[in-house]
Amino acid sequence: MARTESGKPSTTRRMTIMVISVGLLLALLIGWNVLGQIMMKKAAQNMPVPPQTVTSIKTRYDEWQPQQHAVGSLRASRGADLAFDVAGVIAAINFKSGDSVQPGDVLVQLRSEDDAALLNQAETAAALAKVTLDRAQRQINVKAISQADFDSATADFKAKQASVQYARAVLAKKQLRAPFAGRVGIITLSPGAYVAAGSAVVTLQQLDPVYADFNVPQRNLAELKLGQRVTLRSDAHPDREFEARLTAIDPKIDLSTRNVRVEASAANPDALLVPGMFVNVAVDVGASARQLTLPQAAITFNPYGETVFLVKPPTGKQDKPTAQQAFVKTGATRGDQIAILGGVVEGDEVVSSGQLKLKNGTPLVIDNSHPPSDQANPTPQEH
Repeated sequence: MARTESGKPSTTRRMTIMVISVGLLLALLIGWNVLGQIMMKKAAQNMPVPPQTVTSIKTRYDEWQPQQHAVGSLRASRGADLAFDVAGVIAAINFKSGDSVQPGDVLVQLRSEDDAALLNQAETAAALAKVTLDRAQRQINVKAISQADFDSATADFKAKQASVQYARAVLAKKQLRAPFAGRVGIITLSPGAYVAAGSAVVTLQQLDPVYADFNVPQRNLAELKLGQRVTLRSDAHPDREFEARLTAIDPKIDLSTRNVRVEASAANPDALLVPGMFVNVAVDVGASARQLTLPQAAITFNPYGETVFLVKPPTGKQDKPTAQQAFVKTGATRGDQIAILGGVVEGDEVVSSGQLKLKNGTPLVIDNSHPPSDQANPTPQEH
C-alpha cells in the first residue's frame, strides 16, 4: 500500500474506495427496483381482469333516406306593414290585436268629414253638369245651339266627373283596408292619435302557407329539384315535424358565400309556424336505401380511424363474453344514428356504451336496462 511520508494511506486511495462503495450500493438499489417491477408485472399478468359492465346492440339494416340539412327562417306567403298614404287623426279602429281579417275589411278610419263634404260638392256639380249636357244634346239636335257650346257642355261634364273620382280617391285614403286575408298584429295606436303619411300602423301576415328560406352550398345544388319533400323542425314545437315542398331555387349563386338560396312552402292551418322563426330544414335527396346502422355512441373516433368493440361469445377458458376491438368505416349521420359502410356485418353485437374502459379480451357484463339513444329524429330530453 502506498503511504505518505507520515505512513498513512493516500487521499486518492480513500476517495477511490468511497466511489466504488457508493456505486455498488446504487447498483444494488437499481437491481432491486427492476426486480420488483418485473415481479409486479408478472403478478398483474397472472391476476384475472375484472369484468366491465357495458350496454350492447346488434347491428341491423334500416331504411335510410339521404338528406341535406340546413337552418332556415320562415316568411309569410304574404306580409306587409300597412300605412296611410295621407296624414290624419284616427277616428276608429275596427279590429283587435291578433284578429283574422278578410280582403277589403276597413281596419283603421281617419277623420274624413271635410273630404266627405268635398265629395258631396263634386257630386252635386257633376249632376248639374249632366243636366246641362242633356239639355245641350236636345238643343244641338234641333240646331238651337252651336257645336262649340255643345262641346263646352260635354267637357264641363267630364271635368266634373273627374272631380268626383278624385274626391272619392281622397276619401278612400282615409280608410286603411286589408289588401289580403291574414292575421293583424298588435295595434299600439288609439283613436285621436295623429298618424303621419307613410308611418306603419299595423302589420298583416298571411300565415297559411308559410315559406322557409335557407341556403345550400353550390356543391349540393345538383341534388335539388322542385317538388322534393322537405321536413321542418322548430324548437318552439320540438315534438312535431312540419312537411313542406321545395318550391323555388334562386337562379344565381351568392358570390360572397357560394351558396344558393332555396325556398320551401309548408301548409300552416294551425298557425303554429310564425314568420321570422328559425327552423331546421331537411331536404330528401336521392332514393331511399337500406343502411347498416349503429348508435353514434358506439363509435370511438380516433385520428387513425373509427373503431368499435365487438362482443365475442364466451370461450372454454372464459365464462363471460369478451371485448374485441375492430375498425369500421362510417358514413352519414341521422339523429342519434350513424351509417356503417364496412367493418361489421348484420347481426354483430357491438358495445354501445362503456367502451372507454375496455381493451381486447376484457370480460363483459351486458346490462341493457339504460341503453343510449338510437333514434333517427331525437327530441330534447327535457320535453
